[in-house]
Amino acid sequence: MQISSNLLSSFVTLFVTIGPVETAVVFASLTAGIHRQERRSLARRSVTIAGPVLLLFAIGGGAVLSLLHITLPAFRVAGGMLLFLQALTLTFSSPGLSSITQSEKDEAQRPGDIAVFPLAFPLIAGPGSLSAAVLVMSRTTNWMEAASVMAMVVVCLVLTLGAMRAAERLVVVLGPTGADVVSRVSGILLGGLAVQFVFDGLAEAPFLR
Repeated sequence: MQISSNLLSSFVTLFVTIGPVETAVVFASLTAGIHRQERRSLARRSVTIAGPVLLLFAIGGGAVLSLLHITLPAFRVAGGMLLFLQALTLTFSSPGLSSITQSEKDEAQRPGDIAVFPLAFPLIAGPGSLSAAVLVMSRTTNWMEAASVMAMVVVCLVLTLGAMRAAERLVVVLGPTGADVVSRVSGILLGGLAVQFVFDGLAEAPFLR
């Protein structure tokens, strides 16, 4: 039961930070007026680029922290605070850590390929989702749990691709109010998970033992 609850918590953390619905809404605005076939190609390539990076952070994040002499408890506190900031921006409907700024939107409107920037980075694989990938992997205790976390990253990416491909219909169905509700509920959930990461980190802090 503990394993199941941890995996559910990990999935929600990844789902909220990657944000398939929020990504689809931004994608729809960035690709307005672009032919459907080209939009599908952009969606596929952006997820294909962001996916390996997220998986690489999940797999190798712990090793990088060790090389930098950063302990997991310290990263859990720092990562939890980072995710809490994203939760606040989602709850109060302001651009989040994995969103794009107005200048980035303006840059995306210029001629060129937007699959890498800003779609893959920072829209899908942003600071929030990359930190979340490392955090959820740090809680695994065996290869089965680690494989499950990686599978959940893939599932979230597939859901993101599906949402991007159906972005126009999704925007029509949800409307501004529906998208706002999804964002605020996601922010509340992420806020609770972020605080739990901080608690977990503090519980393992050597100066509190």
